[in-house]
Amino acid sequence: MTDDSGSLFCPLEFRYGRPVTRTIFSREARLARTLRVEAALARAEADLGLVPAEAAAAIDRAATLEHVSVARVDELERSLRHDVMAMTRALAEASGDAGRWVHFGATSADITETALALELKECMAILREDLTRLARTLAGLARRYRATPEIGRTHGQHGIPISFGHKMAVAAAEFARHRRRLDELAPRVAVGKMAGAMGTGAGFGAHAAAVESGVMTRLGIAADEAPTQLVGRDRIAELTNWLALVAASAERVSTEVRNLQRTEIAEAAEPFDEGQQVGSSTMAQKRNPIVSENVTSLARLVRAFALPPLENMVQWHERDLANSANERIVLPHAIVLEDDLLVKLAEIFEGLRVDTARMAQTVEDSTTTMTESLMLALTTKGLARADAHEILRRLTRDPGRGPPLAARAKADGAVTALLSAAEIDGLVDPASYVRAAAEKTDRVLASLDRDLTG
Repeated sequence: MTDDSGSLFCPLEFRYGRPVTRTIFSREARLARTLRVEAALARAEADLGLVPAEAAAAIDRAATLEHVSVARVDELERSLRHDVMAMTRALAEASGDAGRWVHFGATSADITETALALELKECMAILREDLTRLARTLAGLARRYRATPEIGRTHGQHGIPISFGHKMAVAAAEFARHRRRLDELAPRVAVGKMAGAMGTGAGFGAHAAAVESGVMTRLGIAADEAPTQLVGRDRIAELTNWLALVAASAERVSTEVRNLQRTEIAEAAEPFDEGQQVGSSTMAQKRNPIVSENVTSLARLVRAFALPPLENMVQWHERDLANSANERIVLPHAIVLEDDLLVKLAEIFEGLRVDTARMAQTVEDSTTTMTESLMLALTTKGLARADAHEILRRLTRDPGRGPPLAARAKADGAVTALLSAAEIDGLVDPASYVRAAAEKTDRVLASLDRDLTG
């Protein structure tokens, strides 16, 4: 990921992504995983008498970065022009006389596909931790603000009162669903193969099933039950489309923060270091939601990475190479960026600045939002629902201007014929709707508490 002068050019190397995630995709880590697979193959074959036990032990000892370096593999690849052959040659050199048994009966994809499964297993574990942290953070906010009044909005317009805790509970439940999806798909994605050139295992003869089982057991993953030369690419496409789903949810909630931080709303804001942080080089008063915007930007890119794996599902016969190059780019970028944006999103909500007084004032100032309760009460008293709806529509033709809804209702004969002044006052009190939101939040949290324990 460097140019000929050695200068960095990919933003993942210096601007985006955490070291713990980027390291998974380093050349050293990838080589180490392929060596682990080769060692597991030799050991499994030795158990079945296909390879001498002492040879398998020698290969196992040599299958480390201390004995097989990236530099040596690169040197061999320059002449061989084949990355796996270069790796097996380097391992064979390091294994001494046992080198003749390296890669016995296997094809390149057996090694690379199984190493990829190990790689994705590590990545999915990190992403699961990210989702757990984020969902628990959102659940904590939901619990804290379960009864904090906030105006609900649809189409950008004031609707009826909710609670801020309810908004947070909705988001927490969404990310908890993504965690369940990950738990369901992970066993389908982290699968390898040790089944030879066409996926039939012919090179291992009568021991084919036992060799594959032995390798996968040692590595702690399952085998693709029906591979070609490759593991089925529907598995990779499922993962990247899951990444896209999570990214869409991340953009949804980051956009909510950005909207609530707007000057004219100002109900919540992402953390801002008042001691040092600068919002604008010109407008010193600015407190921009830059992290939320960053999450939005990265989420859009992660979703774009979902398309190539869908295209890669289409292979010529038992395998072509049209998937290989783009997967080397798509998977590291999509996963590193997904981890990055999820961690940033958790930090936003961990430090979220919530203005409860502003929320309450907005509910109070939104004088015409309690039409639903009046409409339902009028219907209960005998009016057709459509007629009650029309009365309330007529009374609120100029929302945001004029007297409060209670005064309008008390001045309308059609309303006062069925409802007393005291009833009207009770019906336009937002507290009843906030209580309902709090109760719903409690039910969501009870479910999340069970879901997020593991």
